[in-house]
Amino acid sequence: MSRELTLRDALREALIEEMRRDDTVFLMGEEVAQYDGAYKVSKGLLDEFGARRVIDTPIAELGFAGIGVGAAMNGLRPVIEFMTWNFAILAFDQIVNNAAKTLSQSAGQFNCPIVFRGPSGAAGQLAQQHSQTFESWMANVPGLKVISCIDPADAKGLLKAAIRDNNPVCMMESEIMYGHKGPVPEGEYIVPIGKAAVRREGKDVTLVSYNKMTLVALDAAVELAKEGISAEVIDLRTIRPLDVETIINSVKKTNRCIIVDEAWPFASVSSEVAYTVQRLAFDYLDAPVVRVSSADTSLPYASTLVDEFMPNPSKVIKAVKEVMYVKG
Repeated sequence: MSRELTLRDALREALIEEMRRDDTVFLMGEEVAQYDGAYKVSKGLLDEFGARRVIDTPIAELGFAGIGVGAAMNGLRPVIEFMTWNFAILAFDQIVNNAAKTLSQSAGQFNCPIVFRGPSGAAGQLAQQHSQTFESWMANVPGLKVISCIDPADAKGLLKAAIRDNNPVCMMESEIMYGHKGPVPEGEYIVPIGKAAVRREGKDVTLVSYNKMTLVALDAAVELAKEGISAEVIDLRTIRPLDVETIINSVKKTNRCIIVDEAWPFASVSSEVAYTVQRLAFDYLDAPVVRVSSADTSLPYASTLVDEFMPNPSKVIKAVKEVMYVKG
């Protein structure tokens, strides 16, 4: 049995279930308590769990991230909510230099079971400083696991898995997708970290994506099907560890690969996927691997320029036709 839930409701359900199951789990961040969360993910949690486990913080990301890391090293399981990963830049010292390195620096004596979560990527006309995509930044750091999804069922199952994981996990959501609906199974539901999902079967070309760009890839696949081109769509869900097996098996079947990535193209998730495909499936490729990324510039404010900046189905369709050697 499943129900239709929004992304925010699925995340809230995961938090509630894990906080009921384990009293070492607590939530901390700006406006998570009395205001019910900037995006209402934590609505009602203060009433049920109280101010000792649902904690409002000052606007001080470095400070409350550090408190969370210390709590995790001492046996608790914090969930640290950033209002946006753009603000989490201020806490990178704690995430990168402390949380990610706790296990190795302590020679295995201390784990750091902490979840850092919040929205990443563009969210309409929020301009340059509030529209950056951070999956590749965090995935570059050994010791961190990185999740990026917008499917409500995945969001619930992966957040529960992240809270139970003994390693630091960065969970990237999407500000404009918190109202996105989908079926979520009832009862206990866990999605394993590190396993991609095939969202659409196909035989002519593989489209690899994650987060809200998966919907762009799916929309492109629908249009391509009208022209007789069968596209397989893979939703990575987890950026690190990367599900290499699912990607390579798909490319071996389709012989072509397009990566749709909201991030800037240089040193991005799409760069890593492209390298992996050419390294492990080169002999199966009938065309070069192509990336459809955001423009290599800071995101402008004007809506017309936002449209030009972002990947869209038309850009994906054009790339597919290039690798299929189809005119038009």
